[in-house]
Parts: sequence; structure tokens; C-alpha cells
Amino acid sequence: MTDACGGHVLFLNWRDTKHPEGGGSELYLDRVATELVRRGYRVTLLCQAHGIAPAQETTAGGVRIVRRGGRHTVYLMAALTYLIGLLGIGPLSRRRLGRPDVIIDVGNGMPFLSRLYARRPVIVLVHHVHREQWPVVFGPRIARIGWWIESVLAVRVYRRCQYVTVSESTRDELTGLGVDRHRITVVHNGTPEVTGPPVPRTPHPSLMVLGRLVPHKRVEFALRATALLALELPTVELVVAGQGWWDEPLLQLTEDLGIQDRVRFTGFVSEERKHELLCGSWLLLMPSLKEGWGLTIVEAGVRGTPSVAFRSAGGVADAMAEGETGVLVENEYDFFLQVRALLLDARRRTEMGSAAAVHAGRFTWEKAGEAFAGVVHRQLAGGMPSAPTGERVR
Repeated sequence: MTDACGGHVLFLNWRDTKHPEGGGSELYLDRVATELVRRGYRVTLLCQAHGIAPAQETTAGGVRIVRRGGRHTVYLMAALTYLIGLLGIGPLSRRRLGRPDVIIDVGNGMPFLSRLYARRPVIVLVHHVHREQWPVVFGPRIARIGWWIESVLAVRVYRRCQYVTVSESTRDELTGLGVDRHRITVVHNGTPEVTGPPVPRTPHPSLMVLGRLVPHKRVEFALRATALLALELPTVELVVAGQGWWDEPLLQLTEDLGIQDRVRFTGFVSEERKHELLCGSWLLLMPSLKEGWGLTIVEAGVRGTPSVAFRSAGGVADAMAEGETGVLVENEYDFFLQVRALLLDARRRTEMGSAAAVHAGRFTWEKAGEAFAGVVHRQLAGGMPSAPTGERVR
């Protein structure tokens, strides 16, 4: 176990796990931060405020959360909170939570740029590069500005910083942007714990999409595939588990395709209900445009459920063993064909599910926490890059 020496680690992230739009990146942060606390670190997360959580609290895992600002102002509020702490004011003053010894600057497209104002070691945590997502979420002008900030400005500001990312695919993309490969360490996600006893598969063909309902998740692909499959498999069913601001267009498309009786939108689901749905589904569908890591692929895998995802999505390729635990596709038509083929081939589907369960067991949060703690420890010890050859750490 890495010697923490009681250091104070400050995470800067736009959201926390209680945020209505929180997702896999927030879960990663929460689990890694909790593992750091277990190893003797003091950990604070500074993120945006929202209506369903207090301005400050401590999680069950010992992580202190400070919520300031909103969706667009959290970056400014993070800088102000840090700087007034130097004057002995606010939650990051010595008399309150204490001054940070190291900062984890989490880049979700828009960076905090903490290197400009903090005189402490800064570790940059990047889940994935947002080149494809900027034009999907914003108009052309804002997308160009956002991509310039992410791909040019941030790379320059953080040029001497240590990076951590969650997949080899994202590491390669960061290297392509000009980040020194020697400064990038890969620390994979862990496998979420299984909650509840096994649930039998549904007697009818069943598909599941799990995640936030936002445009870049491309749930439309799963809906259109279901409409085509229904022509041949009249009992096929699709469950869409998750919530998000893109729900109305998806509901409308479901109606337009005439598949209201074959699609269930569950909204937010508890861990227990998610477990039941993943166990019961024949396949997990992940048509997302881009992912730093395929967390839901691993979640499905631990329940013996194979996945179908897009090769171009990046980190999903690192979360599965292609052809063994799931299938990667090239385009939407290929997506439909591969889903159809697996639904019609029970033997192959079962073999993939068994392999997926074994593969998922390779990733644990304890390993992820130990690897992340090693990065932090080495930065506190002297600021040298944590992975001299850019190797992955599991």
C-alpha cells in the first residue's frame, strides 16, 4: 500500500455523483477518491452546486465535497475558492479543510486550467477527448472555440504536468494532441460490485441501453435497430435505462417508429434494479459516439451479458476483448447486423457472456486506487512523471 503521509488531494470536477447528469466519470472519481482516503490521504472534491445536495458534505467514504458555482461558473468559482484560501478564507483555508498538497484537474472537455493559479503539483485526469462531441452538443462556432481550448490551450497550459487517463485509446489521442507520452499513465476503472442474486434471462429476445440520455450516446441507433429486428423477431424488447435532457426526442422517435410496445424507458434505476436488468438482458447495446472507457460494458460483463459497441468510440475497445466478450462494429447498419446475429445465435452469445464475466473480473477498484495513489505519491515526492514509458496500470 502506498504511503500517503496524510497529504491533502483536491479534485476539481464539474459534477459529483449526486448531480442529475452525473455519469461514469463521476463514479470513477468517487471510487478513486474513496480509495485514496483508505490509504491515508485527505481528499476534497470541488464541483458545481445543484439543487439536490448541500453546499458541503462528507461522503460515506470520507471524501469531503464542496459545491460552488453552476454549470458554466464552477471553473471561475474553483479558482476563487482556491485563491481566497491563500488568505485564510473559505473551505480551502488552513483553519478549515486545509491547503491542498496536490490538485487533480479533471478535464471533461473544458479544463479548470488550475496550473495558471496553483503553485502545487497538478495531475490532469482525462477520460476521453471530445473532438467528436463538441459539434454534437454545440453550434459550429462554440464547437470550434471549445475544441481549441481542449486541444491547444489546455495542452500548452499543462505541458509539464502528469496526466492520468482511463484507457489506452485516450492515451493515444492525447499523444496525438501533443501531450508527452511519458507523462501519461493509464489507470483503468474497476468493476462495480454485483448487488443481488443472479436473475434468469428473459424468455424473449431482450436488449438494453444503459446511460445518460444525451445526443452523443446515440440511443437512436438502438431504437432503429429494434424497429428492424421486430420485423423478424416479434417479441424483441429494448430497455433504455437512464435519464437526461434528450429524453423527449427519443420518446418521439419511438412513437414515429411505432415501437412503443417494444421499448421501455425506465428513467433512473437503482443499483439493484440495474443488476436485474443487466442479468435479464440478452445483450447490452452501447452505440455511443465516444467513451473514455466502457464502464457499462464491464458492468454487463460481470453479469455474463455480452455487448455490442462502436469501434470508433475509443475506450470501449479497451473495456472488451473483441470477438470474445462482445463485438465492435463500424457503422449503424453493421450494428443492426451484429445485434441480429447474436440474438439468433444462443451458443455464441452464451460463450461470450461467460468470457465477459471472466474479463470483467480483471478490473478492481482496489487496483485502480493503488495505481492512482502511486501517481499522487510520486508527484508529492518530486513531481517526476509516474509512468516513464507511458505504460498502462491495472
